[in-house]
Amino acid sequence: MQRLYDFLRRHPTGVDVFWAVVLLGLSGMSMASGMYDAGREELLAIPVALGLSTVVALRRRVPEKMLLLAIAVGVLQLVGDVRPGIADFAMLVITFTVATIGERWASRLALICSLSAAGLSQLRWDPEPGASWPQLIFVTVIMTVPFVLAWVMGDSLRTRRAYFSQLEERAARLEREREAQSKVAVAAERARIARELHDVVAHNVSVMVVQADGAAYVMDAAPDQARQALETISSTGRQALAEMRRLLGVLRTGDTPESGEYVPQPDVEQIEDLVEQVRRTGLAVDFKVEGTARPLPSGVELTAYRIVQEALTNTRKHGGPDAGASVRLVYFDDGLGLLVEDDGRGAAHELYEDGGADGAGHGMIGMRERVGMVGGTLDAGPRPGGGFRISALLPLKPAD
Repeated sequence: MQRLYDFLRRHPTGVDVFWAVVLLGLSGMSMASGMYDAGREELLAIPVALGLSTVVALRRRVPEKMLLLAIAVGVLQLVGDVRPGIADFAMLVITFTVATIGERWASRLALICSLSAAGLSQLRWDPEPGASWPQLIFVTVIMTVPFVLAWVMGDSLRTRRAYFSQLEERAARLEREREAQSKVAVAAERARIARELHDVVAHNVSVMVVQADGAAYVMDAAPDQARQALETISSTGRQALAEMRRLLGVLRTGDTPESGEYVPQPDVEQIEDLVEQVRRTGLAVDFKVEGTARPLPSGVELTAYRIVQEALTNTRKHGGPDAGASVRLVYFDDGLGLLVEDDGRGAAHELYEDGGADGAGHGMIGMRERVGMVGGTLDAGPRPGGGFRISALLPLKPAD
């Protein structure tokens, strides 16, 4: 049964042609039974039946044209005095079809014709002898109701189809938006992890390289300093491994750390520890906090820590020998100010302007992205008189 139903849905014109043949056969049987008077009426009944059967056969392919054909056949019946018969059932069919899938003008025209067809029929052909006006009006209304019902049903079906089409379009649009949001979220998460990895690797590895070079230089002359440098390398490596495990744990969704605890993100209070660690590598750093310290949003604290970390890492990499740096944290009423300066020779211009043609300078790009995420501002560039300056203002309220 389902196969038959699917076949009928795939071949709507074939179904319409079948019913058109049935309607034409019934009309032929009516004419053969002597329904029409011999003469012109019987002669005109043949093209009327053929025309209305054609209306049924092609109603879904060209509904507007079939409506006009049905109207023309109706006018021919009125002019040629061909009384309504079985073939006129096509009028109901085309009214329903046009109201369902036809153009709006055709639907309105079908409604007008439906309201006037019964009245014109009563005026054209003599009513039954002895019928009163109330009876004639009642008969006219009864004959009009099927046409009006056919039009209402077709228009309701049109509205329902339009509603479901709108729902499908909305569902498809929401699905596309959901996919786009997922891609944006994935890209943002990848960028965040890339920034974290860059900060961890660039800072800790540079500390280890500096300490290893220093240990190799004083290995014979000052064994105690070499031993201290090796201890710094060891502790720095452990810290780097711990942060790497934390970042990799974020990627393993559904897994919990073996210890059952999560390592907190770095905050402003740990900046002093960071400065001490940098000092042990041989870089002189002046650290000062101005204003009244108070709790900050976690995003602001992590951003401040990473900016100082990246700035000091750049000083060690590009500042040259005997370079010094200063770190200032200033608490304002509505934000946190950061100022990191050094008196070294600084990095090449290409390394901090738009990431450089060779892809270097990702640290500066990461800093700008972090500051932008919390709604702050960042200014970085060479300092007058030599050295490099990074200044940032981070608002206390999270960005929209």
